[in-house]
Amino acid sequence: MKSEESIQRQVKCGAHRLRSLMTAAIFFTPFPSSARLPVAFHSSLFTLLLLFTLHASLFIFTSCGVRSGHFKMEGHFLKMNQGEFYLYSPDGIINGIDTLKLNGGRFSHEIPCETDGLLMLIFPNFSEQPIFAEEGKSVSLEGDASHLKELKVKGTKNNELMSRFRMQISKLSPAEEQKHAAEFIKENAKSPVTLFLLRKYFIQNEQADLKQAEDLLNLVKKEQKNHSILTRIEADLKKIKASAKGQKVPVFSGKDVNGRFVSNANLSGSLSVIYTWASWSYESQDQQRQLRRIARQHGSKLNLIGINADASKPECLKIMKRDSITTPVVCDGLMFETPMLNKLGLMRVPDNLIISKEGRILEHGLSMNELKERLEKLLK
Repeated sequence: MKSEESIQRQVKCGAHRLRSLMTAAIFFTPFPSSARLPVAFHSSLFTLLLLFTLHASLFIFTSCGVRSGHFKMEGHFLKMNQGEFYLYSPDGIINGIDTLKLNGGRFSHEIPCETDGLLMLIFPNFSEQPIFAEEGKSVSLEGDASHLKELKVKGTKNNELMSRFRMQISKLSPAEEQKHAAEFIKENAKSPVTLFLLRKYFIQNEQADLKQAEDLLNLVKKEQKNHSILTRIEADLKKIKASAKGQKVPVFSGKDVNGRFVSNANLSGSLSVIYTWASWSYESQDQQRQLRRIARQHGSKLNLIGINADASKPECLKIMKRDSITTPVVCDGLMFETPMLNKLGLMRVPDNLIISKEGRILEHGLSMNELKERLEKLLK
């Protein structure tokens, strides 16, 4: 069902265009020069205008705004004429990944959308832009491809709020960003934007203070009661605590892309790294290459298990073939809903766990440089 606001917007739009079309029709109708027109002429003109009005109204009310049950995005980028963007939804608004084609610096994409939720737009440089989808609404994206941090999204309150936050942090350090995000969440606790910020800076960030994350979560819960996303964030926070440094690795199991069983049993007898990667994340593929190089140097001393977050198993297999990956990789096409990811508290791409021979978590969520340094010490 369309919202009252959406219907009113379409009616106003339709009425305005209808007046314009009727005026144009009357103005351009060729009248005879005689001042006294036959009655038959008046009747024919009235019939013509009536038919024209009915036809025009059908066009008007299907072309103004966005169709009910849909959400539309349009974009214009400077310094980028052609290319591809990718779109996915951690909230499940769309299944898998959509590909958006950029032509002449512009794109337009419409998706079915019955409920509000979060979309993530992935750019060619693998940076991401959150888009807050709302049923029956549309947004426009404008920016310079060389300064994507300053991209502006207009059209809805939530997207404009997110654009304002991005502009405020565009020149801040990571530590300053996180501090600003905490203040922003406190000031805008009723907005869905805070759910994204809570995830990004305090759930998916390995440097986050879990006590601060819990305090912010409780604050937002007071303002957004019964929100399903908050329930998921709360569950994710518990999983992160369970996979924190020093904890015993949670019991997990699954099958790799070749149908082989993967579980805690794979970890016994050697140091292990469980890591995440995806075809759309260059950083995660680099992590995988570096880990494989270290594993080749140390042989059986290091065990690797990869978890792929792609929606497409063939895409995963293509990269595995390209890079000659023979170590176990789990890919079920469920992206961030993959059971092993959730079980192990791995919330982002890339992410990683270093696990001891005894099955205890030594490190979680290290950067690539930190990961290499830690492994070099452990493998001596």
